[in-house]
Amino acid sequence: MFPVAERFVSINGEGKKAGELAVFVRFRQCNLRCTYCDTQWANSDDCPVEMMSAEDIVGYVKSTGVTNVTLTGGEPLLQNEIYELIEKLMVNGHNVEIETNGSISIEKLSQKSFRPDFTLDYKLPSSCMESFMLTENYKYLSGNDVVKFVVGNREDLKKALEITKTFALTEKCTVYLSAVFGKITPAEIVEFMKEKNLNKIRLQLQMHKFIWNPDLKGV
Repeated sequence: MFPVAERFVSINGEGKKAGELAVFVRFRQCNLRCTYCDTQWANSDDCPVEMMSAEDIVGYVKSTGVTNVTLTGGEPLLQNEIYELIEKLMVNGHNVEIETNGSISIEKLSQKSFRPDFTLDYKLPSSCMESFMLTENYKYLSGNDVVKFVVGNREDLKKALEITKTFALTEKCTVYLSAVFGKITPAEIVEFMKEKNLNKIRLQLQMHKFIWNPDLKGV
């Protein structure tokens, strides 16, 4: 059974499928506590949830008529039976993306027959969670995956560039720079990209936060 904190249909606000419709399934609990987290309400053990089986979730997703599925949190890789759910969704013709915080191994999931697409965070210094990052994960990336750097200041930008170069990330997957909402402007990120000639790295805006109130749930 899965502790589902939230489920809804919206557009993908970020990532390679930004602007496309997706079904979002948000699970309770996270092992990190980032300073800028915008879903803190879902991270605690006492967050109200709906307990759903894999079959329940697949039935809900099918009922929406939407193909893309985003499994998020909290931290979805804390769910022990996550592969069972992924397999059932993909067998039913859904594209599955997992948004994960970068601290838990993706090795086993990346080698399964039904492999999801990974949007993998690297938590930069301003998050206060950088020490938990598992760079071993970069060995398992594919061209369908994303590494996302959420930046809050210029020091974060410098570290994002360092990590990208050290692990040759642009040769393995798509790399995004995304602003901590209200902490750094997109223009500042673009200026850094121009200054450093950051080819193959993309600026990403959290589209949903521009369309709706940034604090609104279910979007």
